[in-house]
Amino acid sequence: MCDYSLHAVASRPAKVGETLITTTFRGTSTRGFASELAPAMAVCMLPGTELAFAEDVKYDKRWVWMRTLGWRVGKFNQIEPDVPDRHHDAIEFPDGSRVLVTQLCEGQRVTVLQLPVLQPAAERAPAAAATATTTSFFIG
Repeated sequence: MCDYSLHAVASRPAKVGETLITTTFRGTSTRGFASELAPAMAVCMLPGTELAFAEDVKYDKRWVWMRTLGWRVGKFNQIEPDVPDRHHDAIEFPDGSRVLVTQLCEGQRVTVLQLPVLQPAAERAPAAAATATTTSFFIG
């Protein structure tokens, strides 16, 4: 997903294994993810996309103070997606804390580790069922 404020910015979906950077998109005040090869194109993520940052995550607290988290991994998520006219895209960290993507400091490198499964389990091909063999012993 890409925040509502990026509706005028070209975008594409994230790909597993690619390395992205955090950036502010021209003509907006919104930060997001982009490829270094195409910094004007937003890379959108689905909730549940797993990410690994090259260094501890840095973010702007109220656009005044920079803070550093002790985490390098997180999952893309959305905060209150039904509330209009506000930023929703966020990263959730292992301790449950969340930081809006638009608050991430620019220039951080992040690798897409895994995308979420989109197809419900009931629609996927059934996995080979492991069969257990039970043997009875009578001691007597």
